[in-house]
Amino acid sequence: MNLVIEIQGLKYSYPGGTVALDGVEFSLAAGECVALLGANGSGKTTFAMHLNGLLVGEGAVRVCGMEVNASTSPENLARVRSNVGVVFQDADHQLFMPTVLDDVAFGPANLGLSAEQALAQARTALEQVGLSGAIVERPPHHLSAGEKRRAALAGVLAMKPEILVLDEPTTSLDPPGQRELEDLLQRLPQAKVIATHDVEFAQTLATRAAFFQKGKIVADGLTEEIIRKFAWGRASDRVSR
Repeated sequence: MNLVIEIQGLKYSYPGGTVALDGVEFSLAAGECVALLGANGSGKTTFAMHLNGLLVGEGAVRVCGMEVNASTSPENLARVRSNVGVVFQDADHQLFMPTVLDDVAFGPANLGLSAEQALAQARTALEQVGLSGAIVERPPHHLSAGEKRRAALAGVLAMKPEILVLDEPTTSLDPPGQRELEDLLQRLPQAKVIATHDVEFAQTLATRAAFFQKGKIVADGLTEEIIRKFAWGRASDRVSR
């Protein structure tokens, strides 16, 4: 099995002493999609931020064969971040350039590509997420919530990552927007880690789920089994399924 993420004994405490992660063990295979389930404050988002070095705790974190720790060189950290694309819960946190196209080209340009190459990769990524034509010249704040989510994802895809990490990706999306995002993610070949409270979204995309409680992964297995074990679906879901 080709593992693209290997984590052993990961611990992290925030300033002030709040323990957010307490000995997490986790692995992800190439092309696999795993849902992270659990209550607010259980450690899902903190864990996701360790996957590309936005946070660095104690323990062993290996991403695409590279160690991520306090001594990781800036060069290797940049390589990790180009291999692991994170899409945050609030797309506005990732959209800050004058136009959508400029925004999506920002990452490739920072990798050292020429302006022409960066724009070409940006256009390709935007087409992948279904954004093209006049919309790519709009200011990002003129987009709908669903369009912003797709633009943020395009900004990550333009970096050509091996792994996608998405934090509550269905937030603020209406049902059609959620279905469009599901269809898009199903078409993408990258390995995926999706932190979500949306059980139906998790069931559609992820065959495996990891359940967080108080900074630990307390169960890891088939998505349907984890949902049943922790009664994590809606009452109607639990009856019908």
